[in-house]
Amino acid sequence: MLDQTSHDKETFDVLAPLNQEHRRHLMYTFGHDESDIGSNYHYRALATAVRDRVTHHWRNTRHQFATTDQRRVHYFSLEFLLGRSLNNAVQNLDLEESARNALHQYGVQLEEIADEEQDAGLGNGGLGRLAACFLDSCANLQLPVAGYGIRYEFGMFHQMIENGRQVEAPDHWLRDGNIWEIERPEDTRTIKFYGRTERYMADSGKMASRWVGTHDMLAVPYDMPIPGYKNQTVNTLRLWKAAATDEFNLEEFNSGNYPDAVVQKNNAEQISMVLYPNDASENGKELRLKQQYFLVSASLQDVLAAWVEQHGEDFTHFGEKNCFQLNDTHPACSVPELMRLLMDEHGLEWDAAWKITSSCMAYTNHTLLPEALERWSVALFSRLLPRLLEIIYEINERFLALVKEAHPGDTALLRRVSLVEEGHQPHIRMAYLSIVGSFSVNGVAALHTELLKEGLFLDFYKIWPEKFNNKTNGVTQRRWLSHCNPLLRDLLIETIGTEWECDLMQMEKLAPYADDAAFQKKWADVKLANKQRLAAHVLKHTGVEFMENAIFDVQVKRIHEYKRQLLNVLHVIHLYDRIKRGETKDMTPRCVLIGGKAAPGYHVAKLIVKLINNVASVVNADPATKGLLRLAFFPNYRVSTMEIICPGTELSEQISTAGKEASGTGNMKFMMNGALTIGTLDGANIEIREKAGDENFFLFGLDAQGVVEARKSYDPNTIIADDPEIRRVMELLEGGTFNMNEPGIFDLLTQGLRNPHDQWVSIADLRSYIDAQTEAGATYRDQAKWNRMSILNSAHSGWFSSDRTIQQYADEIWGVKPLRNV
Repeated sequence: MLDQTSHDKETFDVLAPLNQEHRRHLMYTFGHDESDIGSNYHYRALATAVRDRVTHHWRNTRHQFATTDQRRVHYFSLEFLLGRSLNNAVQNLDLEESARNALHQYGVQLEEIADEEQDAGLGNGGLGRLAACFLDSCANLQLPVAGYGIRYEFGMFHQMIENGRQVEAPDHWLRDGNIWEIERPEDTRTIKFYGRTERYMADSGKMASRWVGTHDMLAVPYDMPIPGYKNQTVNTLRLWKAAATDEFNLEEFNSGNYPDAVVQKNNAEQISMVLYPNDASENGKELRLKQQYFLVSASLQDVLAAWVEQHGEDFTHFGEKNCFQLNDTHPACSVPELMRLLMDEHGLEWDAAWKITSSCMAYTNHTLLPEALERWSVALFSRLLPRLLEIIYEINERFLALVKEAHPGDTALLRRVSLVEEGHQPHIRMAYLSIVGSFSVNGVAALHTELLKEGLFLDFYKIWPEKFNNKTNGVTQRRWLSHCNPLLRDLLIETIGTEWECDLMQMEKLAPYADDAAFQKKWADVKLANKQRLAAHVLKHTGVEFMENAIFDVQVKRIHEYKRQLLNVLHVIHLYDRIKRGETKDMTPRCVLIGGKAAPGYHVAKLIVKLINNVASVVNADPATKGLLRLAFFPNYRVSTMEIICPGTELSEQISTAGKEASGTGNMKFMMNGALTIGTLDGANIEIREKAGDENFFLFGLDAQGVVEARKSYDPNTIIADDPEIRRVMELLEGGTFNMNEPGIFDLLTQGLRNPHDQWVSIADLRSYIDAQTEAGATYRDQAKWNRMSILNSAHSGWFSSDRTIQQYADEIWGVKPLRNV
C-alpha cells in the first residue's frame, strides 16, 4: 500500500465518522437544518463527505508520484464516459455500510440519493466508457497513469422521442456544479491558434522557428479523482476548460459595444462547451480540430512543465520516463505538438526531438471503417495550426525518404503511405501521422488487429511489423458486476468468495456449479429479480409493459448502420408476421429492448430510430401480441441506464456486420452478468465465443471473409424473392403497415436493404439470424439448459476484465510497474 505521511494520517484520523460529516455538510456547507431536506442536498452532503476521504488518499498518491522517478503514462482521450461517481467512490473506499447508516437516520436510501447525480457528460459511446474502465483498472492495479480530457460544459445531448423521432436537447450536466472536481488554476496553460510562423536566429547561433501573431486562449485544469478498489490509490483525470485570456475588451465595453466586448471570451469558451460538435459544416470541422489540439497542447505542456520542474531543461531521459497513449486518432496532434514544444520552446534539434517523440507515443486504433479515419484539410490546418502543418510536412518528407530508400521506384507505395493525401483539396491523414510518430500501434480485438494488418494499415505493417500488437478490450467488474448487480455479487461472494473483484479469472471457480440444481435455482432467482427491476424501469420510461416470463432480448449501443439495429427490427417484424398468421405454437414470449443515440447529423440512423418506434407502436397495440411479443425503444441511453439494463438482460444482441466492429465492450458486460450472446464473428465476439464455448453462443451470419466474398455477387432481391418469410417481412415493411400515415418515410431504408451494393449485407444474414433466434427461443424454454449456459458464460468471462487489458498495456507497451512495488 502507499506510504502515508504522519501529517496526512493525523488529518485522516481526526475526520469524524461519515454520518457526522454528512450532517455537518448538510448544516454548514449547504445551510440546511434537520427538517425537510431534499434528496439533492443529501446527495451533495454525502458526496462531499466521501470526497473528503477520497482526497486524503489522493494527496498521498500524488506525493508518491512526485517522489519516484518511475516511468509514467498519460492517457489522452477526447472522451471519458465516467457515469456517476458517488457509488463508485463508496464501493472502492468500502464505505457502503457507513453511507447507508448516515442516510438511515433521515429515512433516506442510498439508491434514492445516488439518482440525484448527473451522469458526467464527457463521452458519447464505447470509446469513452472504455477509457473510464481503463482508468479504473489503472488505479486498481496502482499504476502511475493519469487521464487527460476536456471538461465539456454540455454532454452529447439528452435524447427525447417525439412521434417516434429522436429529438436532441442540451445535456447541461454541470448545471449544479460537480462535487467531484477540483479546479487547479495554478496549472493553467496558454494555447495558440491561427497566426503565422517565422524564422529567426536563436541565442545558440542557429536558425529556429517560432509561432507568432496567434490568437491565444487559456486551458484551465479541473482534476477528478479515480479511486482504486480498497487499495488507497487515487489516480487523477485532468480535464481542461477553455477560457479567454481577458474577460472582455474594456475599451469596447466602455464605448457601449457590449456584444463585441465579450466576443473573445465567448469564442474561447466554445472549445470546451459541447462534446463533439456536428462537423457537417466547415465551422463545425474547425471547432472539432480546435478541441483536439486544445487537449493535446494543454496536456503536453502540463507534462513538460512537471518535467522541467524536476529535471530542468535536460530532456535526455524524457522519452524513457514518459509514455503518451493516444486513444484513437483524436489526439494525433500530439506528435507534431510535442515536436513543436521540444524544438520551439525548449531548443532541441530535430533529431533529438524526434527520437524523444517517436519513443514515447503509442496509438490505439478503434475502427475498421475507412471513412472513420480522420482526415483534416491542409487548408484548415494551414489557417488554424500553421506551425504544426510545417512540422507534419517535415515528418512526412523524412518518412517518405526512408520508404523511398527501402523501396526505390515504388511511387504507388509512396502515395499510399504519405501523411498528406494529395488531390484537389489535400488532406492530412491523422491515423498515418499517429502510426509514423508512435512506437506502438495496437488494435482492440484479435480479429480487429489482424484486419488492420491485412487491410487498412497493410503497408505500414510491412514497414514496421514490430510496432503492431493486439490488446483486446475489457471492462471493469467493479462497476459492471459488483456495483450494478448487487444480488449476483452477493451470490458470487457466498459461492466462490471475493477474489474475483480484483482477479476476474477467479470466476472460473463458478463453472462446477453450472450443473448444480440448487445453485441454478439461486441463479435464476437473481436473474428474475433483475428482470423485474428492468421491467419497472422500461415501463416508467417507455410505457411498455414487459412480461417477466419472456426472454429479455436487448440491443443497446450507438445507432449505426454497421451495428445493424435494422436487422433486429426485421426479426421483430418476422415474429409479428408469425403471430398474425397464427404460427404461435412453441413461440417463446419475447421482450425486445433497443436503446442508443444517433448522431444529430446522421439521417439514416435517425430514420432507424423512427422505424423502431413505429414498429413498437404497431406491435404493442395489437391484441394478438399480448403475452408473446413486446418491443420498446429506451430513450436517452447512458451509463446509469446500462447499470440497470445489463443485469436484467438474458439475450445480448451483438449483430454487427462481420469485419466492421473493432471490439465492442457491451458484449463483455452482458457476458459477465450471465447473458447469452447472439452474434456474428465480429470484434471481440470471436473471443467471447472461444471462452464461453461454441455451444454457449448463438452464432449466425457471414464471417469477415464471407462478407468480402458475398459482396462480389450480392443479390438481396433474389434472396428476398426466394425466402417466403423474408419476403413477407419486406412486404409488411414496404406496404405501409408501420407508416400508414407517413407514406414513403422508410423508402430509404428499404432501398438500402435491396441495394446490391449494401455494405452491411443485412439481407444476406437475415435467414441465418432468424434461425439463430429460433434456436435461442427453443433453448430458453429449457430453463435448466439456459441457466447452465448462463452460468458458464459468467464463469468464463474473466479474460474480459479491463484489469487484464491494462496489465498487458503496462507490461507490453508502457513498461510501468505498480507504485506498491517501487
